[in-house]
Amino acid sequence: MLLKAMGFANLFDFYELGKTLGKGQFGLVKLATHKVTGVQAAIKTVKKANMKPIEVFQQRREIEVLKMCQHDNIIKLVDLFENSDTYFIVLDFMQGKDLFDYIQKRGFSLPEQRVQDLAYQVAMGVQYMHEFGIVHRDLKLENIMMSDSSDSAMPKIVDFGLAKIIGPSNTASEPFGTLGYVAPEVLKKQPYTFSCDVWSLGCIIYALLSGSLPFDHESQKETIRMTLDDKLVFDLPCWDTVSP
Repeated sequence: MLLKAMGFANLFDFYELGKTLGKGQFGLVKLATHKVTGVQAAIKTVKKANMKPIEVFQQRREIEVLKMCQHDNIIKLVDLFENSDTYFIVLDFMQGKDLFDYIQKRGFSLPEQRVQDLAYQVAMGVQYMHEFGIVHRDLKLENIMMSDSSDSAMPKIVDFGLAKIIGPSNTASEPFGTLGYVAPEVLKKQPYTFSCDVWSLGCIIYALLSGSLPFDHESQKETIRMTLDDKLVFDLPCWDTVSP
C-alpha cells in the first residue's frame, strides 16, 4: 500500500502483454491489452542500461513532449511506468504502419483529395506542436503512423526523440534530421526555429503527390548539394494531373 501511495505501480498489474510489434534501439515494442477496459495499447520498453547519458536525456525529453501533446494527429501517451532498469511507455496502438508503407501499398499514387486530407491533418498536428514551442526536427514519412490501413486512416506524428522545446525568441542549432527531408538552414548549421518542420512537411506533401522526394540521390553528398543549391522543379509526368 505504501508503494502505491507513493505513486509506484507495476505495469503487469494493469496490462497483459502480447506479441512483439517491433524492435527499437533500446528494447521491444509490444502489443498489450488493459486488463480492466480491454483497450489495446503499444508498450515501448526502453532498457536504461544500454543508453548513453545523452540518450537518457532524449528519452526523458520525448516523454515530456508526449505529456504535453493532446492532439488527434499526434501519438498519445496513455501511461508511463518505470523501474530501476526500464521505462515502459504506453502509447496508442496504431493498427496501420507508417505513411511510407501506406503509400507504397498503393503504388505510390494517392488521389489528390486524399493527399489534401492527409496534409491538412499532419499540418494541424505540426501547428499544435509549434504553438507549445515544440520543434520535432525529424518529420518524415516513416515518423507518421497510420491509425489503420484503410483509405480513411488517420495520420499521427510519432518519434519525438530529437524534439526540442524552444521559447519565442530562441533558436536551435543541432544538425538533426534525415537527408531528403532536412532543411537547408539545418545543413548549413545556421540557427533555426520551427521553419525546419515546415520544410520537412513540404517534402512529405511532395512525396505524397509524386511518390518521390524533391531532393534525393543515392549519394548523400549529392542530396545535400541538391537541397542547398537546386531549385524545386515539377518536371515529373505526375505533376501534369495535379491542380495548381
